[in-house]
This record gives sequence, structure tokens and C-alpha cells, in this order.
Amino acid sequence: MRFQLRDQAGASRAVAYLLMGAGPFMFLTGVVLPATRTVTGVSVFGLLTVVLGLAGAVCRWRPERVPKIMWLLAPFFGVLLVTVLNLATSDASTGAQFFYLWPVLYAANFLGRAANYLVLAFVSGGSAATVFPIEGAGAGVSDWASLTVAMILTAIVVSSLRLRNERLRDVLETQAYADPLTGVANRRSFDDLLSRAVAWANRGGETIALMTIDIDYFKKINDTWGHAVGDQALQAVADALRQVARREDDVVGRLGGDEFVVLLRTDRMGARRAADDIRAVLATVDTLPGGPPGLSIGVALLPDHADTAADLGAASDAALYAAKQGGRGRTAMAHPNGQSLALG
Repeated sequence: MRFQLRDQAGASRAVAYLLMGAGPFMFLTGVVLPATRTVTGVSVFGLLTVVLGLAGAVCRWRPERVPKIMWLLAPFFGVLLVTVLNLATSDASTGAQFFYLWPVLYAANFLGRAANYLVLAFVSGGSAATVFPIEGAGAGVSDWASLTVAMILTAIVVSSLRLRNERLRDVLETQAYADPLTGVANRRSFDDLLSRAVAWANRGGETIALMTIDIDYFKKINDTWGHAVGDQALQAVADALRQVARREDDVVGRLGGDEFVVLLRTDRMGARRAADDIRAVLATVDTLPGGPPGLSIGVALLPDHADTAADLGAASDAALYAAKQGGRGRTAMAHPNGQSLALG
């Protein structure tokens, strides 16, 4: 979304530091430094100092109490605050205009492209509203144009760096949660997704199926054709699993070696059809010198065979063992009593 807030925690800290810094600065420029003071002026600036400090403290330590829309409006408030302060102190110097950098950096870091454009427009307008009345049109146009260009360039650089960091983070997350050879979920990722799926199923009374899959005689493939062909066999199996488990909530994982797992939000018949479909897809593979590998598959369902993630995994493993004991190349379904039935 164009106006989506990317990092509320970071945004709340940025707003908090602005407000808590603006309070003392306002007190310094409005109460301490002026050569002439009035009771009204001192009272106004003193009150604003307290209000800004308290607002900053809320943003820093109680951000959940702040309406979410305020994080989107924060840079516009920042532009307004800087403009009012500059006009109140009749200061159009470079140092005073420099404070417009905050809303530009905030928008570039936390908001989308459209919001960035709007903030830059507000900054340019705020600068014009300050420099033209104070410096006049002749001298003010140069300062206004310089600040506008500088802020645009700053926004471009910061936005580019943010996008680069986001892409790098996505790559690191993929590497942390995906098996490097096959691209499917690794054990760490799959265990987390399985726990969430079990919680979802128990909460709503739904059924999920866990399939544990081994490649038959995988060691023989490696010994006969070499590990490169063994890797190709693993990739072929992973591709077949992905083709069958292609719905949004389906998950394919590799637990290590030649052991794969598939998590499906389906019932007993759906799991059985999925096992048959996997074999059918894998049978079309013609790139391996020894032909497509055979599979032994164990299936367990929640709540039929287990009510926890650990028990579901154990039931699926037991069914896989039954499939192997039955002659390999078979699918076995777990039973509630702990035994498993080979289905062929």
C-alpha cells in the first residue's frame, strides 16, 4: 500500500525523539535566548515545551496509546512545527531550515512513495512560507530552491538505501528458513509452521494432514550415479511435492538427507489423493539416468491420530516406517492405536 507504515516501533521512536528534542529547543529559543521577553510569550513557549515533552514521552514509552494514523501524519506535523517555529522566531537561516530534514528522513524510512512525494511538497511549501516573508522574493527564491533540491536528493538516497536493505533482509530470511539445495522449508521453518497449523486446527476443529516422505534406496542412487545425480533426485522430488502442495497454506519441507515432509490442510481422502498425485508427477521425470526415484510415504492426520505437533510427527514417522516395512514404494496411513496400515 502506498501509505503503509513499514516499522511502527522505529517510527514511534523517531517521533518521540523529535518531540522531546523540540521541547527544550523551543524553550531555549523562545524563553532563554530572546533579548526581550513578554509574559505571554514565555507562558506560551513554556507550555509548548511541557506539552511536546509529554507527547514525546508517550510516543517513546506508550506508543500503543497513540492512534496509528498519527504515525502517518507525523511528518506533516513535523513540517508544520518547523515552519511555525521559524516564523515565530523570524529565522530563515540555513540552520533553521535544516530542521526540515527530519520529516524527509522519516517519510523516506517509514512511508511509501506517495507519502514521500507529499512530504517533499509540504517541506517545499513550508520553506517558501518562511523564507519569502522574511527574506523577500529576490533573496528567498535561491534559498527556497536550494533547500527543495537538497531535500529531494536526500529522500532519493535514503529511499534507495532502505530498499536495498529490505532486499538484503529478504535474502537473509530466505537463507535462514529455506533448504539451500531444494528451496523448500528447512526443519527450523517447517517446525514453526507445523506448530502454527496445529494451533489453528485445534482452535477451529479443522483437519490437517502431515506426510513424511523418504526416497527409496537413495544411498544406492548416490553410490551408482554419484552425489550430483543424488542432488538432482532430491530437487526432482521437491519439485513434485511443490506441484501437488501448491495451495497458499500448504507447506513442503526437507528435514535432512532424503526425508521430506508435506503439510496439507485436508482430510484423509485429500491426503491419499495428494500421495497418488506426487507419485504421478514424479513418474514424468525423465532427466535422471536411473529413472524417477520411488517414494515411501507415511500419513497422519490431526485430530484423527494426534492432537499435538510432536504426536502428529511421531504418528507420521510410524506410518512411514510401516510403508518401508511393507516393501517400500507405498503409502501408509497412521491408526489411532499407534499401528499403521500400508495402503499400497
